[in-house]
Amino acid sequence: MQLQTNDTSEKKGTNLFSVPYHLENFIGGYFIGPLSGAFIENINPATGEVFCLVPDSNEKDIEVAVQAAKKALPQWSVTPVEERFKILNRIAKLIDENMDELALAETNDNGKPLWLSKRVDIPRASANFRFFATGIMHFASESHAMEDRAINYTLRQPVGIVGCISPWNLPLYLFTWKIAPALAAGNCVIAKPSEVTPVTAFLLSRIVKAAGLPDGVLNIVHGKGETTGEAIVKHPSIKAISFTGSTRAGARIASIAAPMFKKLSLELGGKNPNIIFDDCNWEKMMKTTIQSSFANQGQICLCGSRILVHENIYERFKETFVSQVKKLTVGDPLEESSKQGALVGKIHFDKIVAAVAMAKKEGGQVLCGGNVVDPGGRCSKGYFFEPTVIEGLACNTQTNMEEIFGPVVTLQKFSTDEEVLALANSCKYGLSATIWTQDISRANKIAAKLDAGIVWINCWLLRDLRTPFGGMKNSGVGREGGWDALRFFTEAKNICVEL
Repeated sequence: MQLQTNDTSEKKGTNLFSVPYHLENFIGGYFIGPLSGAFIENINPATGEVFCLVPDSNEKDIEVAVQAAKKALPQWSVTPVEERFKILNRIAKLIDENMDELALAETNDNGKPLWLSKRVDIPRASANFRFFATGIMHFASESHAMEDRAINYTLRQPVGIVGCISPWNLPLYLFTWKIAPALAAGNCVIAKPSEVTPVTAFLLSRIVKAAGLPDGVLNIVHGKGETTGEAIVKHPSIKAISFTGSTRAGARIASIAAPMFKKLSLELGGKNPNIIFDDCNWEKMMKTTIQSSFANQGQICLCGSRILVHENIYERFKETFVSQVKKLTVGDPLEESSKQGALVGKIHFDKIVAAVAMAKKEGGQVLCGGNVVDPGGRCSKGYFFEPTVIEGLACNTQTNMEEIFGPVVTLQKFSTDEEVLALANSCKYGLSATIWTQDISRANKIAAKLDAGIVWINCWLLRDLRTPFGGMKNSGVGREGGWDALRFFTEAKNICVEL
């Protein structure tokens, strides 16, 4: 697509979706390289080849971005919600109109199948902008009357300058999930995408410019978590941090931000139980469990990596599930027939290989998978791994306790409701859970007792963007989505007027 942006420094007809070899930061409405001149290699995980370089930004780049945000904040924070609505909707429209180009960029950057990028990632990115564009038009605050003495009313005002740090597994999907409500609420944003998957965030820079978002309102700075990300968290003028990523990184962020009294929203790891009772809808359960186990190569924080099956159907489940998993085609993500693409990169690939080796060491039996895959052709040097099913491990093993975040699931057997609750709640995480049963009374009782912020009954990943999203225990702090997101990105001020 050929679009002219609002940046007068760019020529008419600039291709909005051409990916330059050197990506640039987007600060104050300008596309600029890192001040250090340093770059990071970006690898296509399907081919193992470098296809662009990413700015290796540091605290100096963040300082420039903060100054740009400070300049833009006074006007943006009081921009009428109708105007914010229009701009965010234009961003959503541009994403929709250019889904094919964005999906291809996402697949080349992340390794996921192209059909998945088109079906899930890019549509959800536009939905995020459209949802919060509409939501801010209906966002209301409270008032409280004290009989004939006084009335209290609450003002919801932007926090100011906020930091949004997103992960590599759903790059544009989760990047926009944070940015959209922050912008809708009237904040200026310093955003850092993962350095592993930066391309669609770079393209979003061009999109928001073309949509007419005022300069400095959104600043996208690329770089590593330990430098760029930490500089965002440490900067005293950035008053709130929204982060999605590992529990380890979340703990580091909290240790820095908490003493500075910053608002924190941390969406962290998961080790989610998928509970299957013997009265489930068998066909629907089986189809969905394949998806919830291995969607996006298992690289979704909501995947059900611990499959807990009632003893009455355990053997039947195991036989059918393994046979279906073996049919999943691992291959070139650009091929429609590929159900599994590449893992995101070499470091993560090595982690998955090590996790399967650990499972074997702990006494686990690999029922299928567990091997590196060479699809051949252009993908002969890519990072491909078979979807893997393991049984025979105790609930307290490392494999069943620690997040693997890949195409690896374990099977465990249970006999009673009490036993399955103990198994499900046995680990330090508490993000999501899935329950399969036709007994709605049992489902509700189990759901109420699970340590999980999100519970699906007879479905998985059915998302209403109005609902609170987040986890318990080591899976995070705070909630995203709906009014929760808009409340996080605003400060409440109570005003009492005596009558």
